[in-house]
Amino acid sequence: MKSIRLREGKERSLLRRHPWVFEGSVAKGRADAGETVRVEAHDGRFLAWGAYSPTSAIRVRAWSFDEGERIDRDFFARRIAAAVALRARLPIASDGVRLVHGEADGLPGLVVDRYADTLSAQFLSAGTERWKATIADLLLEATGCTRLYERSDSGVRGLEGLPPATGWLRGDGPTEVTIREHGWRLTVDVAEGHKTGFYLDQRDNRARFAEWVRHFGCERVLNGYCYTGGFTVAALAGGAKEVIGVDSSAPALERARTHVVLNGFDPGRAQWLDADVNATLRERLKAGERFDAIVLDPPKFAPTAAHAERAARAYKDINRLALKLLAPGGLLLTFSCSGGIGAELFHKIVAGAAIDAGVDGALLARLEGACDHPTTLAFPEGEYLKGLAILKAA
Repeated sequence: MKSIRLREGKERSLLRRHPWVFEGSVAKGRADAGETVRVEAHDGRFLAWGAYSPTSAIRVRAWSFDEGERIDRDFFARRIAAAVALRARLPIASDGVRLVHGEADGLPGLVVDRYADTLSAQFLSAGTERWKATIADLLLEATGCTRLYERSDSGVRGLEGLPPATGWLRGDGPTEVTIREHGWRLTVDVAEGHKTGFYLDQRDNRARFAEWVRHFGCERVLNGYCYTGGFTVAALAGGAKEVIGVDSSAPALERARTHVVLNGFDPGRAQWLDADVNATLRERLKAGERFDAIVLDPPKFAPTAAHAERAARAYKDINRLALKLLAPGGLLLTFSCSGGIGAELFHKIVAGAAIDAGVDGALLARLEGACDHPTTLAFPEGEYLKGLAILKAA
């Protein structure tokens, strides 16, 4: 077994069971891509077993902090079984479920979503790539599914020195699947779209939005960055009379249209704009329009902290415009999925947007990802999705 020796003082994060070892922490040692290595403190003390990545800034991702554990097929079987068992205990109102959430489930670089009878997986690290075949077989064994589609087309793989990879790993057939969520029906194409095909992390927030639309009597709603219309369906379910969905992806908007009809709503209650959200907000504001509720769920503006300053300006601008567009007493749901923007910073950005807009509001709720996307105490970086529900002052 190859060893990686850390510089003095660089063992503290691993002692806190944080799973990442950065390139600058390594004093000596190397291995092949994805190979299991023994990570040692500067004095030779055992710290962790991890997967080595020779090209990534995250040089080692820890599999286990137990010196007696062996990283083999049985190890992955135990971790996958534990992840699946946890989801079976959680109150998930859908057959679309995040089964494995990377570091939070002790499997760094592995993301697995289940859409009804189909699994969709991302192998995003050198370690998971090396164990891909074994992991694929174990996922089918643990779930009883027979189909597994790979969506390893994220740019993160490039940082690991890995090319994109997509296609059926196990089984085959149509890539479109219909799932149920809170009584709604939604379609997913695991071969296309964002992430593994859908934003399961917003499941609970969509349900809460439907409740708030109904409670506050929101008749006119704007859904910015609407993707395939999940929040639009929620607004219609809550009783909204008119919902305008805005996105720059024509295929996503076409799927959103089908979701309205699929759930039995009058398609005349939903409008769709293939347009830039920022420009749309400006145009609607200039036209003197008002909305009872607005959802802003933009793509990742700041993938790392290095992009935070530029992203902060973008978040502030769209939130300033949205707060101006809201009718007095209106509801704003605003989100950031940027890992480089923490929850506290995001709150400050939105507060600054309110000041610039000349409005005030009450914080109705802080929002986060659904419970099947857990954040562990040892890995706070897993808390990527953060949101605020704000009632504009009447």
